[in-house]
Amino acid sequence: MRTEAPDPVDARIGCRLAELRAGHGWSLGELAERSGVSRSTLSRAERAEISATASLLNRLCHVYGRTMSQLLSEVEAEPAPLVRAADQQVWQDPAAGFVRRSVSPPHAGLRGELVEGTLAPGTDIAYDRPPVPGLEQHLWVLDGALEVTVEGDVHPLGTGDCLRMRVFGPTRFRCPGPGAARYALAVVRP
Repeated sequence: MRTEAPDPVDARIGCRLAELRAGHGWSLGELAERSGVSRSTLSRAERAEISATASLLNRLCHVYGRTMSQLLSEVEAEPAPLVRAADQQVWQDPAAGFVRRSVSPPHAGLRGELVEGTLAPGTDIAYDRPPVPGLEQHLWVLDGALEVTVEGDVHPLGTGDCLRMRVFGPTRFRCPGPGAARYALAVVRP
């Protein structure tokens, strides 16, 4: 349990998660059943007592039918047509070795978005489902090596390689090293 004040981004994410649950009229128990996440974890994330992990946010985005970028853009103050590099939303999962930058200016009405991801060497993140079934993704490796598994098919990628995928099932992102992997991900909602 945190003893210091929650991170402002964690607090806004927690508040938005509570709003989404309330908007659906679900109890914590109902959301736990739908997402496969324990009631206590959901409660602690909504109160910003813990920082939500990539896996947790992915499960909740799946339940709510939105991408992670949509969720993160919903906690920002004002959408703008231009976002300078210094002002782009950065979210980190330090335990997993994952940094995610929302490159595109956030706009709830658009279907496409651009994300930059960085995985530390040895990072291995598995998603049991896409946040939105049928999500189209174009992953372009900018630096390093990345191994992407889409529904059981393993794709080893190096600098400059691009993988196009439509995601309906599990995916896995692994950085085999020796250095970090940095990639651009264009995401298009169905």
